[in-house]
Parts: sequence; C-alpha cells; structure tokens
Amino acid sequence: MPAVDKLLLEEALQDSPQTRSLLSVFEEDAGTLTEYTNQLLQAMQRVYGAQNEMCLATQQLSKQLLAYEKQHFALGKGDEEVISSLHYFSKVVDELNILHSELAKQLADTMILPIIQFREKDLTEVSTLKDLFGLASNEHDVSMAKYSRLPKRKENEKLKAEVAKEVANARRKQHLSSLQYYCALNALQYRKRVAMMEPMLGYTRGQINFFKKGAEMFSKRMDSFLSSVSDMVQSIQGELEAEAEKMRISQQDLIALNESVYTPDSDVSSPAINRNLIQKAGYLNLRNKTGLVTTTWERLYFFTQGGNLMCQPRGAVAGGLIQDLDNCSVMAVDCEDRRYCFQITTPTGKAQNVKNMENDKIMHSESAGIQDSTQLIAPGTPIQFDIVLPAMEFLDQNRGGRRANPFGESEDSSKDEEEDSLLQQMFVVRFLGSMAVQSDDTCEVIYEAMRQVLAARAIHNIFRMTESHLMVTSKNLRLIDPQTQVTRTSFELATVTQFAAHQENRRLIGIVVRLTEPLGEESMSAYIFESNTEGEKICYAISLGKEIIEAKKDPEALAQLMKSVPLTNDGKFMLLNDLSEEDGTMHEGGEESEA
Repeated sequence: MPAVDKLLLEEALQDSPQTRSLLSVFEEDAGTLTEYTNQLLQAMQRVYGAQNEMCLATQQLSKQLLAYEKQHFALGKGDEEVISSLHYFSKVVDELNILHSELAKQLADTMILPIIQFREKDLTEVSTLKDLFGLASNEHDVSMAKYSRLPKRKENEKLKAEVAKEVANARRKQHLSSLQYYCALNALQYRKRVAMMEPMLGYTRGQINFFKKGAEMFSKRMDSFLSSVSDMVQSIQGELEAEAEKMRISQQDLIALNESVYTPDSDVSSPAINRNLIQKAGYLNLRNKTGLVTTTWERLYFFTQGGNLMCQPRGAVAGGLIQDLDNCSVMAVDCEDRRYCFQITTPTGKAQNVKNMENDKIMHSESAGIQDSTQLIAPGTPIQFDIVLPAMEFLDQNRGGRRANPFGESEDSSKDEEEDSLLQQMFVVRFLGSMAVQSDDTCEVIYEAMRQVLAARAIHNIFRMTESHLMVTSKNLRLIDPQTQVTRTSFELATVTQFAAHQENRRLIGIVVRLTEPLGEESMSAYIFESNTEGEKICYAISLGKEIIEAKKDPEALAQLMKSVPLTNDGKFMLLNDLSEEDGTMHEGGEESEA
C-alpha cells in the first residue's frame, strides 16, 4: 500500500501555524469522512431494513460507492486502490440487485456492525479529542496571556512562580492532548480504508452464501478479487499496528522531555544565544495602538525569510510580509507593561511596532536573527569613547613653555590655512564614540553606528563627553580644544565619504572617514557626535566644503557657486545666520559636559 500523509508528533509542542494549517487539512478530511461514513451507513441500513426495496437500496449503495471518488478528500494519497476496489464493488452490487433474499442476520453482523463501530468508536474518538485539544489550547493561550502581563518592576517571585507553573501545566496538557489527537488522526487514515473495505467484504460474502444463484453469478475471478481485497485490508491493518507502535514510542519519548521545554524563563541564568542565525522563527507579542494612549498585544507567529520579516496568524496558509530587513537595526526597548521587548528601526529612522518575547534568550536570539540580514558593522567591533587628549592633561604636559602641537601641526600654518580657506564654520560638538565599519556605500552605516555607540554608552554607564569645537573648512574637518585652541585631530574633507544627521534626534551627527594605512590597505571608521545645533547644518557645511573642492577645479563653476551663496565681508562663504548664537552656547570653563 502507498504511504499515507501523517502529522509529525515532534511538531506538536511548537504548535506553529504550519502545523496548525496541516492539522486543519486532517480535520477537514475527518469531517468529510464522517459525512461520507454516515451516508454510507444509511445506505447499508436501507439494504438491511428494506428487503422489499432491495433493488432500490442496492442501486443507492452502488451510487454511493462510486461517490467516494468524487468526495475530493483533502488527504487522498493512497486511495487509488480503494477507489478502484469500490468501483468493482459497485458493479457487483448492481448484479446483486436482482436478488431479493433475506440477509438480515448476516448483513447485520458483517456489514452494518463494522461501519457502526467505526463511526461510534473511531470517528467519535477523533471528535472528542478535537474538543479536548481546543480546550487545552484555549487554556494555554489564557495562561500565556496571564504570564505575559506579569509586571516588569518589583516582581513578585511567588506570583511569577505560580504563573510559570500554570503555564507549564497548561503547555503540558496541550502537548499531551495534541499528541493524542495527532495519533488518532494519523490512525484514522488507515482505519478509514479498513472501514470502507470490511463492510463490503461482509456484504459480498453474505450475498454469495445466501443466494442460491450465487455460484452461478460469481466466478473464480470474483473469489480472487475478494481475496486480494482481504489481503489488502490485512496489510493496511499491519501497517496501522506498526505505525501505532512507532507513534506510541515517539509519544513516550516526547512526553519524557525535560520540563524546561514547558516552562518559560527556564534558562534565564545562563541563556545560550546563537548570534549566527540565518533564519529565525517563533511566537512574538505585537503591540498595536488602539487609541491615543491605549495599546493591545497580539500573539503572532513571526519568521525571517530572504531578508524579510514575515508574520503568519493561526489558520493562515502562508505568511505575509511585515518589514524588509535590509539595513534595518534592532534594539531592546523598555515597555511599562511587558518585559523582553525590542523594536526594529527602518533605514529612514522610523521605529516599527514593538515586539515582546517569553524570555530574554528568545529576545536576543530573535534580535540576532533579524539583525543578521545585513552586516554593515562586523559583530564584536570595539568602540572607542575618547579619541582626543584631555585639555588639562595637555596643559600639564606643556606648562612652563610654548605650546607644542602633539599632532605635529604648526599653529601658524593652521592659521594660514584658515585664511586661505573659502569656508570657515565652527560648531560646538561632543564626541560620543567611534568604531570601524565595513561599508561606506550608504549613510545607513552611520545610523547603525549611532545605535551601537549609544547602546554601549548606556550599557557601560558612560555619561560624560568631551566637548570640542568642530571647524569645517573647504579643506578639512578639525576638532579644536575650546580651552587651548589646539587642534586635537583633523580629517581631510576628501576622506569624509559619508555624513548624516539622525532622523529623530536632530543633534546627533556622524561621519565616515576612509583612510589609507601605511601598508596600502584602506580602513573605514564612523565617528559619532552630539552638537549644540541641528546636525543638518553641519552636514550642509560639509557638503558645501566638498562642492568648493570640486568647484576649484573649474574657475567658472567656482564663480557660479560664489554667486549662489552669500559671502562675508572678507570674501568667505556665509553659511549660517545664527553663528553668534552658536558661539554663545559654548561652554567656556569646562573640558567635559554631562550628557
């Protein structure tokens, strides 16, 4: 006999939408079989109870046997032999239609009884297990909702333990009921074939035994066919017994799993987080706004596929696209009513809906699975929080003599350079951090560097930042100590390949610098600053400086640029009209400021 479709018991615990979708197919098949079985039983009872209408009854039975092929069972694999056998039986019934003999006892024992037992025992068992499974699933959903609503602050350990135990009990109950339900549905695929064959065997043999003309009507070919059908039924029975034993052993092994598979937060002390995932799937709670200040949480099944975040509700055949994860960032967030929450931020800086997990391990692995869709910055890249020499330390080292520039730059040459520059614009900034990056193709790497730098400062409780004056000229960017007026570091404008301000926090700005190492290799680093003014103004100054560099190559282009931008009295580009306000916001006496 060909193999039959079956539910995998190993997937019962996860209870994913794919498993639920396959389960719905089995349930549809069982419902169709129940309906067909009732119709078949009615047809057989008519044969048994209406001797005077034997002709009409057997005609109806013959038609009903042919109708099996037209039922369009959702799981019709392996039914070809059953269908062909039923076709043959239909012809036999038509031949027996002319024989109106008493078959009450034998038909009652060999035809009516087996199908009734199948309906009352097997189909009723499936229906009962379906109800128990539904109750267990609802109980698990209620307990999970109760567990998800546990307060984040001032946790009541006793309450948490009670709720966790309730979740474990509900999950264990659901697992056990699902295993029993799956086993019954799998067995039904075998039993339905037997249930279709056995009554017809009894019916046909009864006809042969009771009709005097049976010997004339049935040939050895018919005996051979019945023998083959009987062998087929026995073969199916053997397969069922073997499969039932396998399922029984598998069910025992699955039930004997560690209790941690039922209990949330079971490994909170030492979670093993896989940060190299290519694909991740699991249930999350999605926060949705229902009003101006009210929100609701919906438990949905999410998975990553092809760089996309997909969502598949229960009962859905396939998942739907939620978010393109290319160049998106993921970070943990605090929610008043939930723990273990994170949000996804798009390349445009827009924060998507907040997701909530069962425990911290799932949150980190889910975040890692989503974050792995793009690698703008290598995992584990160190972050440098101070690239400058503090002003007081510099004065201590050089007190008592003329100041020497530690970077080897001449103050006179710096002044001459400023005078020759067509653009001079100064901004008050505070350095947040820098780190190596792997790409400078888009400004998305700046947003990712901002996220990682800010997260690292929060994790390590770094709240103080060194203040500097950022001088933007048409040649370079220079960080100047506000007390000593010494250049702490500088970058040629040509080496600045990307610059952008944060989409939401307008005072955050970042740049990417591409430098050539002594051995000829190129390196890229992102530098993140907080400014007293809007970051877009600094970006505009950098952009104008780059335009001036290009325009200098063509005198006509430089003349056009000088006409389009207002100039100061000394012939330099006037960039901002609030320069006096910018100077007024500078901190005069402090090397560092509070974040």
